Amino acid sequence: MARLYSKRHGKSKSVRPASKKAPEWCKRTPEEVEALIVKYARSGESASKIGLILRDQHGIPLVKNITGKRITQILREKNLAPQYPEDLMNLVRKAQRLKAHLEEHPKDLHSKRGLQLIESKIHRLTKYYKNRKILPLDWKYTYAAVSSTAR
Repeated sequence: MARLYSKRHGKSKSVRPASKKAPEWCKRTPEEVEALIVKYARSGESASKIGLILRDQHGIPLVKNITGKRITQILREKNLAPQYPEDLMNLVRKAQRLKAHLEEHPKDLHSKRGLQLIESKIHRLTKYYKNRKILPLDWKYTYAAVSSTAR
């Protein structure tokens, strides 16, 4: 993916498996994969962390190729999905850390600019999620309102 505020591309690119079906060397059944996902979700892992654990420890390249569903879809079916999307909450936590830094160091202009960029990403993401009806239409990002839910 290209960088948002520069004209360069990153060097690191992840490559997804070429086939849309489960590889023959992966012997896990869809029920076993779903049980693993539920187990890790109950232990407090996020969806992206669950995907990494399944890839690195269990040899499951893509959950969707085996089960036909994404990890977040499985979590929604089991009522284990978080209230807000994971990428949005990661940005909110990052903005909170920067705000706390700026309270201690108010003249740090580089961090002020970074906070502006992060908050603009948050606003773009909320617009996307409101259009997709994942967030309520009256949800609005404010530092005070989100500080209790992001921790």
